[in-house]
Amino acid sequence: MSARVVSIVEYQPKQGQYSLLVSDLPGRGMQTLGVLLLDAETNTLHIRLRRDWDALASEEDAEVLAALEDDLAAQAREEGGEAVLERLTDWASGSIRVTDRESVMVRNFQRTLGELYRQHVPAQVLRFRTHLPRYSLVVAAGTFLTNPEDIEAEHWIEAPPDLRLDDDMFVARVQGQSMEPKIPNGSLCVFRRRVVGSRNGRLVLVRNAELADDNQYTVKRYRSVKVEGEDSMVQTRIRLESLNPAFPSWDLDEDPEKYQIMAEFVRVLE
Repeated sequence: MSARVVSIVEYQPKQGQYSLLVSDLPGRGMQTLGVLLLDAETNTLHIRLRRDWDALASEEDAEVLAALEDDLAAQAREEGGEAVLERLTDWASGSIRVTDRESVMVRNFQRTLGELYRQHVPAQVLRFRTHLPRYSLVVAAGTFLTNPEDIEAEHWIEAPPDLRLDDDMFVARVQGQSMEPKIPNGSLCVFRRRVVGSRNGRLVLVRNAELADDNQYTVKRYRSVKVEGEDSMVQTRIRLESLNPAFPSWDLDEDPEKYQIMAEFVRVLE
């Protein structure tokens, strides 16, 4: 009961304020550079700027713009988010400025930041360099994994700059509470197909062929249970574990026609 109470408290909505960072770029006109989202309660400024600077500006300006997010983040850590927003409003040059603040209800600031970014920032899609394809779980764990060249993504989602991308990665939304708090219900998550190496302890995307539609797919921690044999460790069973103790775990049926490990969980995108 106590764990559930904590979860409810964590997801209580808070009031946030956001502004768009915009710039009048030579030859490009007014461009939206990114989103600044303020948590007024903690005076924390959440920042997400675009990364396709080479397509927007000259080489010299692109170098300056590429350093802007880190500069603003450092200022916000030192002075607080409110001070940074006020200075951008009052003192920013005519070439870079912020729009008027707007209120937004927030349950998770990083998730809301991503939603605002996709809504307002028309960043250029650089496939598997800055963006990953998004699929429904039915497509992602089914046809996509066997014939990826034949499947069109629903759309492409920009990944965080600290995530190294490769062609085996994709994005899908995970529904359900069995993997909370690590994977919140409704999260967009990054997966990598072709699970390489030991699966033990990893979070994996599992397909149950006996169920239908999106209910076929679940994320679980893969746990190999072994005992010491005559010459080596012998695997006795495979356990699929929920991280949320309120939800069941189960042993993996050895019948390959029922359960398949389709992909490895990489991280929550938002």
